[in-house]
Amino acid sequence: MTKENDFHGLGIAPAILEVLKKLGFTVPTPIQAQSIPIAGQGKDLIGVAQTGTGKTLAFGIPLIQVILKNPNRRALIVLPTRELALQVEETVRKIGSSLGIKTAVIIGGEGMWKQNRALSYRPQVVIGTPGRIIDHLEHKTLNFKEVGIVVIDEADRMLDMGFYPQLKRIMDNVPKERQTMLFSATMPEQIVAMARTYLQLPVRVEIARSGTGAKDVTHEIFFVSQGDKPRLLEKILQEYKGSVLVFSRTKFGAKRISAHIRALGHTAVEFHSERSLFQRKEALHGFKVGKFRVLVATDIAARGIDVSNIELVLNYDLPDAAEDYVHRIGRTGRAGTSGHAISFARPDEKRDIYNIERLMRINLPVSRLPELPPPYKAAFPSTPERTTGGSGYHGSRGGYKGRSGGGGGYQGRGGAPRSGGCNRSSGGSSADGNRFGGTGRTYGGNRGGATPSGGRSTGARKPFNRTRSNSTYTRRGPGAPSGR
Repeated sequence: MTKENDFHGLGIAPAILEVLKKLGFTVPTPIQAQSIPIAGQGKDLIGVAQTGTGKTLAFGIPLIQVILKNPNRRALIVLPTRELALQVEETVRKIGSSLGIKTAVIIGGEGMWKQNRALSYRPQVVIGTPGRIIDHLEHKTLNFKEVGIVVIDEADRMLDMGFYPQLKRIMDNVPKERQTMLFSATMPEQIVAMARTYLQLPVRVEIARSGTGAKDVTHEIFFVSQGDKPRLLEKILQEYKGSVLVFSRTKFGAKRISAHIRALGHTAVEFHSERSLFQRKEALHGFKVGKFRVLVATDIAARGIDVSNIELVLNYDLPDAAEDYVHRIGRTGRAGTSGHAISFARPDEKRDIYNIERLMRINLPVSRLPELPPPYKAAFPSTPERTTGGSGYHGSRGGYKGRSGGGGGYQGRGGAPRSGGCNRSSGGSSADGNRFGGTGRTYGGNRGGATPSGGRSTGARKPFNRTRSNSTYTRRGPGAPSGR
């Protein structure tokens, strides 16, 4: 009698079962239990399951088994981000390396020579991102002729990131006689349309309805103004002592938030597309081992960041798409553990909250704002104040940090004379008059009083003479005595 609570009875070869046992994989997740028997028969498959439910093993185990039966077959796994590609490669390598399965990962941010060397060993499984796969295809360093299995993980994200042209080109170049599997936590209609084009009679395995979040994650919403978000973030970091993953909508925002958290005395690192592959690896590793308590990331980290025991996911900014909320909160509460997700929403973002609730078919609880700590100005510096001596648009242009202006109109940069500097004093305020208001430029020591007239006008330039008088140079109009 077969056991229903372990990997036995799923049609997995004994050698693979032994490896799974050594690695500590004893009980399959629902997506694994339903997908492995179907994929092991060579059928096309569409898999929909919550984030963090083990989709990698759901296609990795049958993929390895098919290759062991037919060593001439090759597998191609396409993923949207470098980090996800590296993690999938690590999982497949752990299971397959002892069975003679070789892997290669081809992603952007690494030298082509290193990847060419890995491909020269004829790996059975190639994992990569669409852009770099196309690069190797154009350089003829990657051969698709022996590819018999294609896996597209996070298929909806592929389309969101604009990878459809590259994905179409890849699918058009692989042999038509192949097995194709699509996996994701969400499966919108455009993915279904793509599946009709590239999959043959696929079996749909849907563990949870598309858009369903992780069941062990609790939610909390705070409606807060943009200016109070840093103070609320400080308050929450005081209450939660474990590892925290903070999501920002933009790269610039991630930098500012990370700087603010460090100024508060917490260890934090940013994670976004402007960071190099090495920097992103170091940041992720440091977050895993506890070097950094807080990881501040854009949505690039919403897919495939597999870090255990993240206590809190904090959405500093709401995502652009409701589907991305599902992937963000899926970074916590993984593999049966519990987690919590907090989101900051501005008062004008109630519609975004409604869209998330409609997608997930739940009501997100709203909490009252706690008493916030006093503002911390050093982390989010404001623009230096300008002090002006004039008024409005036609007043004088003041300077930064107390360099006050005190003169004419918009065209003239007026200012009280300062010692040891250069002064453009204004004599008029009309844009039709002299550009500097009929002024002269004076250089030298303490300056005061009136400056000579006859300065540069907005029309044709006039010649000028320089005179030296009491260590002061003065520009004069034509006809003035040279003074030398």
